[in-house]
Amino acid sequence: MFNPQRLSLARKRRRLTSKRFAELIGMSPVTVTRLEKANNEPEPGTVDLISKALGFPREFFFGNDIDELSKESASFRSLTSMSARERDAALASGSLAYLLSDYIAERFNLPEPKLIDLSHERDPAAAARTVREVWALGEQPISNMIKLLESKGIRVFSLAENTKTVDAFSCWRNAVPYIFLNTFKSAERSRLDAAHELAHLILHRHGGPRQGRDAEMEANIFASSFLMPIADVRSRLPFVSRLDDLIAAKKRWGVSTAALAYRLHKLRILSDWQYRMFCIQINQKGYGTHEPDSLPREESVVWKKVFTELWSDRISKRQVAADLHLPHDELENLVFGLTGSITPPERSSPDLRAV
Repeated sequence: MFNPQRLSLARKRRRLTSKRFAELIGMSPVTVTRLEKANNEPEPGTVDLISKALGFPREFFFGNDIDELSKESASFRSLTSMSARERDAALASGSLAYLLSDYIAERFNLPEPKLIDLSHERDPAAAARTVREVWALGEQPISNMIKLLESKGIRVFSLAENTKTVDAFSCWRNAVPYIFLNTFKSAERSRLDAAHELAHLILHRHGGPRQGRDAEMEANIFASSFLMPIADVRSRLPFVSRLDDLIAAKKRWGVSTAALAYRLHKLRILSDWQYRMFCIQINQKGYGTHEPDSLPREESVVWKKVFTELWSDRISKRQVAADLHLPHDELENLVFGLTGSITPPERSSPDLRAV
């Protein structure tokens, strides 16, 4: 039967209001509302109009219900800076990611989640040190954040939203953690976003009063401490006199010039006056949007292995999208920038095992 929940999800994914969608299919907004509330069963011709207007295969609208993300369950950086349509489109993308995740989990043994619950910890910097200790990271820089997160069982997807207002978000689903990264941002910003969302998964899993601005501040402190351990930073940068010193040093920790300056200021390596001076220079040079000497973008290990193994059986991403009745571009959006180029491999078994 026609599934009204999938209609609502696809409409939100396309950032369409009920009124605008009704105009596209030549119906009244009241009729659209009745369709989404299952008060009306659409005629076959109407389903064709819906499919064409939304760019989703006809079969998509006849599947089972899809798990939906609520704005309360997803750790958006700032709900006030994004429109309701942007928020709903990002949440709808997360629901489509669930479809892909379930498809892959049925065929491969993915890493089990290995996150500790530190919701009791009141000091986010101490929490970052604890995670590093439990994961045996020591004080060394993290070479690949996505690889690290995936090794701990976090499912990492991309958000190809092309908007500044949607940074990243994370959530739990059936005891499995998810992180969605805006891959239009610089590699350095994406790494910090990944550490920020890791903080939410570890510190704020159970919700409660530590939400909103306080939770975001805690996640910022955790991310900065996690990527730039205090002992390593102090030993490598005991003092800084020029902006070029920051640009040369930032590669060690894989962070932006601004993030390193902020960390050094918090550690009192930079005085208030020095920090203000560097912030002015960073803004004047446009480093807030175009990072100097930028790092290459990180790629997923899990997704690359998955699609390489599927391709060895001549199953392309386009075929996976067809199996899920998704538009091909939606699947590409979910793994955009994470997989690199996929070429047919030699017939050898990767570490990721098909089941």
